[in-house]
This record gives sequence, structure tokens and C-alpha cells, in this order.
Amino acid sequence: MNKTASRILGIDPGTGICGFGVIEGRKAIDYGVITTPPHTPLADRLLDIYESLHEIIKQDKPEVMAIEKLFFKQNITTGISVAEARGVCLLVAKQCGLPTFEYAPNQIKMAISGDGHAHKKQMQEMVRLHFGLKTAPKPDDAADALAVAIVHSFVAKTDQ
Repeated sequence: MNKTASRILGIDPGTGICGFGVIEGRKAIDYGVITTPPHTPLADRLLDIYESLHEIIKQDKPEVMAIEKLFFKQNITTGISVAEARGVCLLVAKQCGLPTFEYAPNQIKMAISGDGHAHKKQMQEMVRLHFGLKTAPKPDDAADALAVAIVHSFVAKTDQ
């Protein structure tokens, strides 16, 4: 499967806040978050993510999706709900015919900042610098999604 693509959708999965970022080369085409209301049944939240992600793909027309792998060291309950949101994202990508690539959080941080344990603000600033934006992408979930897309663009270039 070819990893190269000019338009990449990056995803920072989450149930309450799911970050997305669409890039093309060194340009951020679109980014933001899909938010779902707290205290809403999980099935409804997952449906919101499903429908919103379909709309983003329809609007921005990415060619591949890069998504953050799960890593949780403390709260397994939160990890499970994030895994469910991540599953919905993978399903939408498959339905839309997008090849999907996965990157570990420390791999993303290392590629973007040179530090596998970089903090959120540092990641936001590095993403801002990469795209030459006047302000750092907010919230940090959107910056994280853009970072995932950037990492995929780096990996795709080295695999050519």
C-alpha cells in the first residue's frame, strides 16, 4: 500500500473531543475538533463522531488518514472510551476508502519536537512553526491531530 498522498487527515481520537487536521504539503487546510456533549450516552457520542468525520472527509477530500495509536497508563475506563472513538474513526476511513496509518504518541512527539516526552504547549508551538501560523492551533487536540498528519507526511517522504 502506498503511504504517499498529498492531502492527509490526521486524527487525535477522543470521545468528548476528537481532534482533526487536514494538511497538504506544508499547508494546514482545515483543523479543529469534533466535540460531543458530556453526560450523553456513549452510542450517541460515537454517532456524532461518525457523522462529523464523514462530513469532514466529504468537505476536505483527504487521500489517507493518519491516527494516533492508543497509549494509556492510568485510567483504563477513559482508554476504553477513546478506543471506541478510535474504532469509529477507523471505520469511517475504511468506508470512505482511505488507507490508514497509525503512529504512537512518543513517535509523534519525537518527530515534531525532537523530544518523545514533549508537553502540549511545545507541540502546539512546533505545529505553529511548521505551518507558519500566526497563532498556535487550538485546542491542543487540533494541534495534536495536525502533528499526526505532519508525521505521516515525513514517513511517506522517507518511504518513497
